[in-house]
Amino acid sequence: MRARIGHHVDLTALSRSVDVGWISQALAATGKASVRRRKLPAEQVVWLVIALALYRHQSIADVAAHLSLALPDEVNPDIAKSALTQARQRLGQAPLAQLFAICAACWDERHQNGRAWRGLTRYAVDGSTLRTSDSEENRAHFGAQSYTSGVVAIYPQLRLLTLTALATHLVRDAVFGAYDTNEMLYAKSLVDQVPDHSLTVFDKGFFSASLLLRLQTQGTQRHWLIPAKANCVWERLDQTPGDYRVRMKVSPQARQAEPGLPASWEARAIETTTRHGKKRILLTSLMDTKAYPAKDIVHQYEERWRIETSYRELKQELLGSELTLRSGTPETVCQEVWGALLAYNLVRLEMAEIAVEAEVPPTQLSFTATLHYLRQEWGWMAIEAPGKIPAHLVRLRNRLGDLLLSTKRGRSCPRVVKTLPRKYDQRTVSALK
Repeated sequence: MRARIGHHVDLTALSRSVDVGWISQALAATGKASVRRRKLPAEQVVWLVIALALYRHQSIADVAAHLSLALPDEVNPDIAKSALTQARQRLGQAPLAQLFAICAACWDERHQNGRAWRGLTRYAVDGSTLRTSDSEENRAHFGAQSYTSGVVAIYPQLRLLTLTALATHLVRDAVFGAYDTNEMLYAKSLVDQVPDHSLTVFDKGFFSASLLLRLQTQGTQRHWLIPAKANCVWERLDQTPGDYRVRMKVSPQARQAEPGLPASWEARAIETTTRHGKKRILLTSLMDTKAYPAKDIVHQYEERWRIETSYRELKQELLGSELTLRSGTPETVCQEVWGALLAYNLVRLEMAEIAVEAEVPPTQLSFTATLHYLRQEWGWMAIEAPGKIPAHLVRLRNRLGDLLLSTKRGRSCPRVVKTLPRKYDQRTVSALK
């Protein structure tokens, strides 16, 4: 049953966290605002793109009908699937990218209050890939993985990097594009958006004087933390055991590419041992040993590993383990990715709001359980009177026990590569002598 109220669409269930002014601002800034009255205006198409990520296993026509996204029409109450596709193509990706930037900054700033570490907000940079449908346009635009054997992947892929808040796992910023583009180039544009008075944690694959000094020098109190590579060479500046300053040379190649880089740079090295007994050295720009104790810094790096699950939540839970994005052209693929990131942040935002009321960290809540509850509640809200919405939200937040993650015992054995199960038994025939 489709709910309609006059000439207005009841999207309160989805839009209560997104100021309608932000959507208008994004459409106006990108020149995509609807000039003439359409059955499916640009504002509704924005919500359609976000809803397509929330209801990944439903067709575009079913999603539009379920949420009553089309304005009522006495003559022709239904809207053709081709019209929905054309509306998405007409909208493009720019308004979704603009809206994501506005929402992400506002939501992150709102929920960083009270969650800073020693006056620093904490973020992590990480990367992943997404697979697109196999078309000539997508393959030409995004490219695909090439193996050493010369074989090229069957499907085109795009490379995605995110700046994620450690406290809430909200995605503060994202950048994506062609698979063949080096992650370091994407990371440079991403670190430009890191807020002041922050600590950004990287994986060792991002170790680069160019990248880390760019983060450190362009802004106020923008710090970094990264594990050292095995082949790192430095000069030790003091003999303090386990926590000392080092000086590293900047490679001639890096200085040739960027003449503004210094001949050398300094960092603080902290030696630590994992619970599996593996030794690791962390490098950081946090030089003050009293203000930033080594033990606390090590803990911040350990927190970074939790955001590894954000890509699993995005790709497996939100997108329903669908290996390939549904869009067929580079423009709509990018639009779909921005819509998925907005949908992911909407779920994370609700988790952060619940955590405030329950006085627990947002990372102790289950993304999967929250997503399932929200889908169910949004479905009911779309067909019920707006006055019942607060009761639904209260019921959702009262079921906190179902959302809390259970405490897992630590891994009792090291990670190993296991042999994949085989469909048929194998027989081994010894050679004749």
